[in-house]
This record gives sequence, C-alpha cells and structure tokens, in this order.
Amino acid sequence: MVTPTTFRPDAGDARAFRDALGTFPTGVTIVTCQSEKGPLGITANSFSSVSLDPPLVLWSPARASRRFAAFEAAQHFAIHVLAENQQHFCTTFASEGGNFSDLDWHTNDDGVPLINGCLTRFECERHAIHDGGDHAIIVGRVRAATVKDGSSLVFSGGAFGRFQELG
Repeated sequence: MVTPTTFRPDAGDARAFRDALGTFPTGVTIVTCQSEKGPLGITANSFSSVSLDPPLVLWSPARASRRFAAFEAAQHFAIHVLAENQQHFCTTFASEGGNFSDLDWHTNDDGVPLINGCLTRFECERHAIHDGGDHAIIVGRVRAATVKDGSSLVFSGGAFGRFQELG
C-alpha cells in the first residue's frame, strides 16, 4: 500500500498541485466564439454546470492564453462536449485556435462557430465573469442545447480515455 502524500500547494510546487487536480476525471470540451480575426476555439476541461433555473454553465480560461482576451470579450460562445472518438479536436484547438479547416461547422445567428457531430453543445450568452486567480470564471446562460447519443471523451491523469461502467 502506498502512503498518501500531503503538501501545501504553492508556486514552487505547481506541478504537484496540477497532478493532484488531474486525479479528478473530467470531460473534454472545445469552447468557440467569434473574434475580430474570425472563428476561434480553445480546448477546456474546466466546464461545469452551475444552475438549472436559470440554465447556467461555467468554464475557466487561463489568463496567460493568447486567446484569453477574445473569450473574455465574447458576448456569445458555445461549449462543445466531445465524444470519445473526437480526441483530435483537442490537439487542434490546444495549439491553434483558428484552425477550423478540417471541421464540419457552421455559425449560429449570433455568429458563434458551432462544431457539428459533438456529443453535446451548449450555445451560451455571457452571464457573468468572475476573478479566478490565474484564470477567469466565465458563466454562460444556455440559450440552446443539442444532444446526441454516445460516450464522452474523458481526461484523467494526463491521459484521454472513456467512461466504462463497473460490473
């Protein structure tokens, strides 16, 4: 049996804190918005539901991201929950936010790029932005949701996978 390690997170031990957070499996999303330079996307696993009434969700972009200013300014955005076979979207939008060339996508009435074929999509209007340290917490009011059957892509411990029921 391995003895648990306890530490106090600080700037000098950021990797250990990040690894500890990585033990919590998350879904994987691509958040999109329209920017001054055209359609923009970013990979995010910081997605969460907030409220059913009104329908609110949140995500948290890093302030250090080159795309932060565009997402902070966006009045409308979409959060796409990826299916287990869409890992390639993650690498595309993790490194290059404007590369929609190999995707099946269209824009909604607000000009937001919508990626077709994702497991779930939430079309949002900005509700609030809160300080979250080196990230911002962007809360969106969901104006439309699109859902299809399938299994979601999961990220845990630095690796991609999928959910499997026990038993």
